[in-house]
Amino acid sequence: MENTKDHAFFMREALKEAQKAMAKNEVPIGAVVVCNGRIVSRAHNLTETLKDPTAHAEMQAITAATNFLGGKYLNQCTLYVTIEPCPMCAGAMYWAQLGQLVYGASDPKRGFSLLENKIIHPKTDVVSGVLADECSDLVTNFFNRKR
Repeated sequence: MENTKDHAFFMREALKEAQKAMAKNEVPIGAVVVCNGRIVSRAHNLTETLKDPTAHAEMQAITAATNFLGGKYLNQCTLYVTIEPCPMCAGAMYWAQLGQLVYGASDPKRGFSLLENKIIHPKTDVVSGVLADECSDLVTNFFNRKR
């Protein structure tokens, strides 16, 4: 697992992915998976591009990481994502046995914590609020421009 001092660095990398999503007119959410201090996957939302409601940043990052590492478990990895994962993505993290989840801004309408965290694997360490304002502002500004 990554150290607390690394959280801001890796969250900034996830924010770079969110910017890529925004450039594609996707909801600006980005994710990176880190193992042993090294980014093994980067991803951003592609639901509009792929016309696939499951193409969330977290899902893309998990798939890329497991392919890169050659196994289905990410118990030695940390997933950084700019917004609190939805229940679908949290379920994927459960099956991947993710070691640590670090997210930026909370999502009180669609985040997994609505389910009282029961969907996250019990061994997954969860850290929230890393660069929360930056992460939240990106999504808020995106939707304000759409209105």
